[in-house]
Amino acid sequence: MAIAAIGCGAAQAAGGPVTGAEAVYATAPPRLLQIRTLLTSAGQQTSIGSAFLVSADGLAITNYHVVSHVVFEPNTYRLEYTAADGTQGEVHLLAVDMPNDLAIVRVDKHDAPFFTFNAAAISGELPKGERLYSMGNPLDLGFTIVEGTYSGLVDRSYNERIHFTGALNPGMSGGPATTADGEVAGINVATRRGGQLVSFLVPARFASALLQRVRDHGPTSDLRAEIGRQFTAWHKAFYKSLGDQGFRAVALGPYRGPETAAPWFTCWAQTNSGAMPKPRADVNSTNCTSESSLFVASDLTTGNVQFNHYYVRSSDLNQFQFANYLAQLSRARLTGGGPYRKWYTPERCHEDFVGSGAAPDRPSMRVMWCAQAYREFEDFYDVALVAITQDDGEGALVSRMSLQAVRYEDAMALGRRFLDAVRVSK
Repeated sequence: MAIAAIGCGAAQAAGGPVTGAEAVYATAPPRLLQIRTLLTSAGQQTSIGSAFLVSADGLAITNYHVVSHVVFEPNTYRLEYTAADGTQGEVHLLAVDMPNDLAIVRVDKHDAPFFTFNAAAISGELPKGERLYSMGNPLDLGFTIVEGTYSGLVDRSYNERIHFTGALNPGMSGGPATTADGEVAGINVATRRGGQLVSFLVPARFASALLQRVRDHGPTSDLRAEIGRQFTAWHKAFYKSLGDQGFRAVALGPYRGPETAAPWFTCWAQTNSGAMPKPRADVNSTNCTSESSLFVASDLTTGNVQFNHYYVRSSDLNQFQFANYLAQLSRARLTGGGPYRKWYTPERCHEDFVGSGAAPDRPSMRVMWCAQAYREFEDFYDVALVAITQDDGEGALVSRMSLQAVRYEDAMALGRRFLDAVRVSK
């Protein structure tokens, strides 16, 4: 009810002073926009988001994912804005920051009020616990405001994101989150499904930097080429950082498997020892998944990396049955981030045996390597590497590494280090 009242533009509480969210929202509506992606041939919307004005001559900030359709299919889609007063007009995309999910657009608004950035947020000095006020147009219900808390930067995230303890909903993407004085501290970007009041903002300093880039250099002349450049730069930096962090050993039965030391991974362990009826093979597993992603298009997200280990011990399987069980467990599944025929070439796989060599603690392994190339981005692949130890007929370690959008040389370097780190500890 309180949000609905604010959404109607209430500027003063009955019989009392304007405070909190009311005070922030009182002057906000003229500075807020809804961004619609329209199917040009039909004139109907296919997606909606939010934006906010940052200059008197009509520059506005939104999320890249709100406007991404027009980058890849400019002849199929177009952009339109709706202001709080009901006025509408064209939206022109000027520049993007794909890694930080930001875009600068221009609309036909002149001498309109606009938002400014909070100095403490730009310098990274905003204190935890400060109240923030997120604005946007959720679910196409009308402009509204949500009160929440600045909870600092997310710890396990490769991309820098603010943890906002407030409720963001679809349609609010690209809207501003301000401090109590109405200055922008972050930009709405995502919410965590399966949680309550767990949402994320892009730090304001990235939006400020993108705005300054447009002011200094003007609009990007070839957005498609710029997307390719940013895609390449982000993934090169990501895999360099992953390689620099290195691996640490994790014990799995009589083996040691490599687990990444990078801080932006979440790892879990699991066992089937308590399953009923009793399984014919005991499996203890670990799974590490990166908290990293790069939104490229509405049907393509890349940047995910996974490391999995399964220590399998036969209970009552003979060696043929055990080998078949391992074969089912060790399929080299590629974790593609989009439709295969649209974004990827056909998958190709290679299988071989890797000898133990001179090192007594290095087991013989059967290794499978599968890859598929990206059609849009040259020299980038999705890769799956699986290794199964061959030194014991009743027990084995199955180790898997899955990489999205990796260059050939980076995949080979990480693959060699991954295989080299599989050891016998018994």
